[in-house]
Formats: sequence, C-alpha cells, structure tokens
Amino acid sequence: MKQADIIKQMSSKELMYQLMFTQLILFIISIVLSFFLFDQLSDWLTYFKFDGTEILLYGLIPGVLIVIIDLVLMFFLPKRFFDDGGINEKVFKNRNIKEIFLIAFVVAIAEEMLFRGVIQTTFGYVVASIIFALIHIRYLTKPVLLISVLIISFYIGYLFVLTENLFVTIIAHFIVDFLLGIVIQKKTWGDSFERT
Repeated sequence: MKQADIIKQMSSKELMYQLMFTQLILFIISIVLSFFLFDQLSDWLTYFKFDGTEILLYGLIPGVLIVIIDLVLMFFLPKRFFDDGGINEKVFKNRNIKEIFLIAFVVAIAEEMLFRGVIQTTFGYVVASIIFALIHIRYLTKPVLLISVLIISFYIGYLFVLTENLFVTIIAHFIVDFLLGIVIQKKTWGDSFERT
C-alpha cells in the first residue's frame, strides 16, 4: 500500500498524532546523537545563536523567497508535477492557523536539529542535504518535487554553512512550511493555480 493511500485512510487526528510522533522521534535522535558525536554538549549548543540580523537576512527573507518561487512554479507548471498523492493537502487543508503554525514549528525544529545540527555538522553539507531530500520519499517519483526539495535542502544547508546558526535554518524551514501550509489551507494550490 502506498504512503498516500495510508494517509488518506487516516483521520485528521490520527494524521496529526503520527506527524508529531515522527517529529518527536527525529528530535530524540538528534539529542541522542549529539551526546555521541560531540565532545561536549556545549559544543553542539554553540549552533543556537539568537542573532536577529542573521535570522532576518538568512532565515526569514530566504524562506519567503523560497515560497514565492514555489508559487510561481505552481502557477506556470502543470498541476500534476506537484501532486504528492494528496499528502500535503491532507496534512494542512482542514487545519486552523494555530495548528498549521504548530506543525510547521515542530517540523522545522526537529528536522533542522537533526539534519543541520547533527548530520551536517558531523558528515558534511552534501550528505545532510541529500539525506534530507531522500526522507521526502513521496517525491522520488515526482521529478519537479524531488528537484525542488533537493534545491531547498542544499539552499538551507548552505545558509547553515554561512551562519553556523540553527535558528536561521529553523526559521527558514518554518517560514516555508507555514506559508505553504496556509496556501493549502485557504485553497488547495491545485485549485488556486489552474494549469493542466
């Protein structure tokens, strides 16, 4: 059974539970790995820097730009190129703004802590970016989605190379998920961008 079929059979509550459970696992993995891969936990914690200028210039603005580019691509390319089996629609369509905020916030923290904070700092930029793209398994048969997530992954990874600041990548990731989640919630992008 395909991932999309399994998700379609889940209730909204079950889907939210599974999503949060998965993110909790990623969060726990990042904490556990940080104890083993860093000499001291304080070494890992140096990647959490609250620098408002960096967060704005390398987190918020790039996040918004990624969303604008995605929306432009959705407008000009056929709808079928962006069909992930209805998974994103199922996740976001019937959620309120607070739930979308929570989902985007939890996903951004868990995934960035693991992929940038642990994998990228230990194994490098390329390895982390490729693994991040590959966990989005539902995109593997959709070239446009796969290329898009690869580019975004490398871009966010590069932002971490520039800043060595996890708050930057968390904010960029959050902005992308939150804004696209709102687009899906307000009106699914397939309906908003009528292209065949």
